[in-house]
Amino acid sequence: MSPTGSARGKKGHTMRKSQEKIGNSPKKNCREDVLDRHRRGVVIVLTGDGKGKTTSAFGQLLRAVGQGYRVCVIQFMKGRKYGEHLAAEKYLPEVTIHLAGLDSFVMRGNPAPVDIELALQGLELARIEIASGAYDMIILDEINVAVDFNLIPLCDVLDLIRTRPPDLDLILTGRYAPVEILNLADTVSEVREVKHHYHAGVKDRAGIEY
Repeated sequence: MSPTGSARGKKGHTMRKSQEKIGNSPKKNCREDVLDRHRRGVVIVLTGDGKGKTTSAFGQLLRAVGQGYRVCVIQFMKGRKYGEHLAAEKYLPEVTIHLAGLDSFVMRGNPAPVDIELALQGLELARIEIASGAYDMIILDEINVAVDFNLIPLCDVLDLIRTRPPDLDLILTGRYAPVEILNLADTVSEVREVKHHYHAGVKDRAGIEY
């Protein structure tokens, strides 16, 4: 599911739309080129103790894919293909998803060496993918939790945000988002738990939790 070629997805999408509508009009294509060059990406943080942060990020992904974007997702502290991963593999060739964790509990304050190593690999992969120019949107799923659990350094995540290409949309999910990340974000949404079926004894199940 990796992208092909060096062109960013939205640019090819915009060009195709222009050609279809007006038959390769140079004026229209020049206008789209100018808009692409002046496009400003946004940093979105989805945090809070409620259910739905990753779900929200994948909703944003679906909207972006509908506009011709290529999207990369790096899932920290996850080692299993959830429903969204399986769906992307089956239906969304514009989306690439990487797992950067195990399918097991991570002990806060005392993580296992393998958890740290996998998270650091995910962080390095994020650097590579952000710098590649191959994607229009990158989602760093549960990266806020990885920082809070001391799997990856906060300073490195801040550096990723500050040095990203100016037209890249970057989404960071997970509870415990530190104030330093919030201060760099353009949009912050806090998902607050009002009620959860888990407290009524309803177990997690496919299609809802994973």
